[in-house]
Amino acid sequence: MRHWEAIEAFVEVVQQGSFSAAARKLRVSPSHISRLVARLEAELSTPLLYRTTRKFRLSEAGEHYFQHCRELLQGFSAAEEELSSFQAEPSGTLRVTCATTFGERFLAPQLNDFMLQYPKISLDLHLTNRQTDLISEGYDLAVRMGTLKDSSLLARRLCDRREYLCASASYLQRHPMPHTLSELGRHNCLMGSNSFWLFSENGQRKELKASGNWRSNSGPALLDAVSKGLGIAQLPDYYVEPALRRGELISMLEQYRYPYSGVWLVYPQARQRSPRLQLLCDFLIERFKGGLPW
Repeated sequence: MRHWEAIEAFVEVVQQGSFSAAARKLRVSPSHISRLVARLEAELSTPLLYRTTRKFRLSEAGEHYFQHCRELLQGFSAAEEELSSFQAEPSGTLRVTCATTFGERFLAPQLNDFMLQYPKISLDLHLTNRQTDLISEGYDLAVRMGTLKDSSLLARRLCDRREYLCASASYLQRHPMPHTLSELGRHNCLMGSNSFWLFSENGQRKELKASGNWRSNSGPALLDAVSKGLGIAQLPDYYVEPALRRGELISMLEQYRYPYSGVWLVYPQARQRSPRLQLLCDFLIERFKGGLPW
């Protein structure tokens, strides 16, 4: 392909954020990367990058060209991987991201079992409560909770998830138990990463803005706060069901529980033909088919 080497250099410069980082990734000199990109711009008669001493930014044409070229490279990589899968044991790297607590408690043990079965595959697992951009950050797979919003990604349901609105007995001794959604405005609502709570009212999805004097992106910290009677919180089953069974927390407004929450395997469309990714997805779905491994 006429521009193949230069296209690869251009895409890596954008993805890595600098010419020197792209050079390290491709194991060539920065000057070679610079020449390839300059040659590509000359052949296209279009500037792709606007350079300063230490930085660059994409031109409008460069932004569109980058999107197409990245998909081209990903498709080529997937084609090579699919071909090699007919000839050898699964190998290569899988980059996976997931929320921290779910990843530590449920996902990582399953991934480790997967690695025992397929030792030639390399795993890069990144646990964070930040919503990652799979495409720009180069992830093959994300495990995401709740309702999916990004329609450009493909998804497979891993397992169900139930959200509980709950409080401690000590909190409810000091405050009346709510019986309608409107009554939540009278309570101290302890908030996690989201700025709203999710309910179902008259068969319709309802996002309720809640507020209080406490917020954290940590599920365990939120669980501790609600257990100590600081307020009301909405948390998924894998945080609160043991405490509910022991009577340490009390579930409320169950008639408004949103019934369609779940845990999802999410991946870019360009990854859908990757044999090792499909292998991992099938493995995880089989492991979680009975629900969360309590």
